[in-house]
Amino acid sequence: MSEQIKNYGGDHGKGYIMSITIIGILFFIFGFVTWLNGTLIPFLKISCELNNTQAYLVTFAFYISYFVMALPSSYVLHKTGFKNGMALGLFVMAIGTLMFLPAAWTRTYGLFLTGLFIQGTGLAILQTASNPYITILGPLESAAKRISIMGICNKVAGVISPLILGAIVLKNVDPLKAKLATITDMVEKTNLLNEMASRVVAPYIVMAITLFILAILIRLSPLPEVDTDKEDNQTSKAIETKTSVFQFPHLLLGFIAIFCCVGAEVIAGDTIILYGVSQKIPMDEARTFTSYTLISMLIGYIVCMLTIPKIIKQDKALAISALLGVIFSITAIFTSGFTSVLFIAILGLANAVMWPAIWPLALKGLGKFTKSGSAILIMGIAGGATLPLLYGRLVDISFIGTQQAYWILIPCYLFLYYYAFKGHKIMKIT
Repeated sequence: MSEQIKNYGGDHGKGYIMSITIIGILFFIFGFVTWLNGTLIPFLKISCELNNTQAYLVTFAFYISYFVMALPSSYVLHKTGFKNGMALGLFVMAIGTLMFLPAAWTRTYGLFLTGLFIQGTGLAILQTASNPYITILGPLESAAKRISIMGICNKVAGVISPLILGAIVLKNVDPLKAKLATITDMVEKTNLLNEMASRVVAPYIVMAITLFILAILIRLSPLPEVDTDKEDNQTSKAIETKTSVFQFPHLLLGFIAIFCCVGAEVIAGDTIILYGVSQKIPMDEARTFTSYTLISMLIGYIVCMLTIPKIIKQDKALAISALLGVIFSITAIFTSGFTSVLFIAILGLANAVMWPAIWPLALKGLGKFTKSGSAILIMGIAGGATLPLLYGRLVDISFIGTQQAYWILIPCYLFLYYYAFKGHKIMKIT
């Protein structure tokens, strides 16, 4: 634990509690914005007249920004420090949110995707700062517990946000789809689609204002600054011989683990609505399914918080979660109807422990390379861009379809099991 944090009150002082609270609010914002995508996908598929592959460009545009902007974010953090970087990230997110206004007014899918990319850029800065910050805010062995607390904040927001946005933008969408299918007058059809697209304007104005205000509040907050650039000798003598962040195999394997973890998490949360519709469940019911996934993740985070590290170690929790992911995925593939949808939802339970377990395992012993290592792990969030898009492409192949496309999850969970069992222990290049 850094001297700055120790001097700020350790892991029991008022400063520590204040820091945890502020970062918890940020993780709530992450969750609220991120898990809107599950609702945006069916909304934009209808209002912009898209196929499945095109619709899943929502997740691609949002998550690919992490890959593109993570290393620049690391550079920004070296210049600004953690706190100012977090404020900047919120400001950038607000700009991306405002892009939804001209996108809705013109019903231009490219502008929606641009807004999502800018939102993701802001989140890349925020996450590159906040994840290592919460990791080093206390003892490393309890880092998964702290990240799980953050995960609870994230997933509570994730439960709420699709319910709110879904109630606004997907209200009475089944009769609207039926009407659109029968309309032959293109002017009338265009007017209906324009009316639907405009439903996002009011909620995104409110969101943008909220993000601007939070950016100012974070800038003025009492968060302590942590200088990880000066921590290499405190962390490990071995780091003195390192000249590059790429000399840490457990970090690079951690990148792949994050790629698989986020890809699986996004597939479970953002495909479930359209999957439910494909299983003959009405949209008015299916639009709430993303919240089911987030509720199961919330349960998983609570279990993680209560059991790590007192009952189970971080690596063992990751291994168990990966095996559960395999079991739940196969069960979803070989069942049907609401039962199958339910197993996609409870993948959230398996996915919950993965993110908080991978971070401390991958960042262990990085010292002065912590910011760069964090940026590399954030780049792994690109799994949320590529794997759902690949899932959507598989869905559009007629002989595969929505259910069999979930086979894409199995190799992801198997790699995560490998990382938990062996990969995170490979601390040097042989």
